[in-house]
Amino acid sequence: MGGFTEAVLERVRAARTALSAALEAEDAYEVAVAEDELDDALRVARRHGIDVGADEG
Repeated sequence: MGGFTEAVLERVRAARTALSAALEAEDAYEVAVAEDELDDALRVARRHGIDVGADEG
């Protein structure tokens, strides 16, 4: 696996973690920010054919 792929996968993992934390904290602003980051990370992954797993958000 190349460095770019690893970086994209890490970005997706981090965004999912941030979203979970924001949801648990019931912080509407952080939820919105985390959702945007996750959407963008997934978009980059799809554009480059990177499999991020069955659950893509």
